[in-house]
Amino acid sequence: MAGIELKCAAFNDHAMIPRRYAKDDENISPPLTWSRVPDGTAELVLLCEDPDAPSGTFVHWLVTRIDPAAGGVDTGQTPPGGSARKNGYGEAGWGGPHPPAGDDAHRYFFRLYALPEPVTLPDNATADDVHRAVDEGQLASGTIVGMFQR
Repeated sequence: MAGIELKCAAFNDHAMIPRRYAKDDENISPPLTWSRVPDGTAELVLLCEDPDAPSGTFVHWLVTRIDPAAGGVDTGQTPPGGSARKNGYGEAGWGGPHPPAGDDAHRYFFRLYALPEPVTLPDNATADDVHRAVDEGQLASGTIVGMFQR
């Protein structure tokens, strides 16, 4: 399976996410760019999850119905054509990192999935719901990991 190349101008893979994107700072989504979306893609799905959260994997950003022709998203924006879903805070759109003070740095996995048909997810989809829905039929995916610590 070919991979989508996913990048962020604000941080490199496995590097620290700048504070401005955190929940207790500006709480704006970081800029992302992507390439190598395969032909036959009907929809892109973007998921940002923190598997190191004390209560289990936490959804920080979930966007469905992203236009396959889009090549990225600017800071603080919803990807073109995308539908911002509820995050783990119960809010639609981006909810920035906010790990417990004193924890080791948490990992934030930004994952972009290319799907051959629109995905169906529950209203309050968990990261597990997303993985179950996309893992079988995805055409390709790309991942970048950011780190954050308070």
